[in-house]
Amino acid sequence: MLSVIKTLRAIFEKCARGEPLTAKEAAWLAAAFAAYLEHRCRSMDEAFGLRWPKGGVPWWLEEGIRERNAALAELGERHFGALSTSGRSKGIARLSRRYAAANWPHDALRPEMPARYRGTPRAYLWRAFKSGAPMPLCERQMRNILAPARPAMATPGAPAEPRPQAQ
Repeated sequence: MLSVIKTLRAIFEKCARGEPLTAKEAAWLAAAFAAYLEHRCRSMDEAFGLRWPKGGVPWWLEEGIRERNAALAELGERHFGALSTSGRSKGIARLSRRYAAANWPHDALRPEMPARYRGTPRAYLWRAFKSGAPMPLCERQMRNILAPARPAMATPGAPAEPRPQAQ
């Protein structure tokens, strides 16, 4: 599905700049529109191949969640790196609530991040809020985002991995 979104964005950019589409892009776009206009699909999402599991998260929200999580993880690494995951979570959650109350109501209307935010925690918060994913998050959700990846646990009853032999 990510390749479909990339294709749509590339076509959008070309259209916005007044550039011609490649024959492949034009054919793909025409086929998607035909599927929708001929009622072979119930929605434009379906016509373009943007599907998600029943009860699942729409593609645009999943993309926003990924962007939000990346911005928050980067904020944690760059500005709270010396703290534990719990400490990072508390600090970022506190900053997030403050930003939501004091800055986001004005920043939400801006198409670009204010230049004065560059290099500050607000730059990452702006990206996280601008992603369209729910913000601010509670400390528990923040911990889940910031927690380091855990190694997979062995399945009960599965054979153990062989140990390297001492030489």
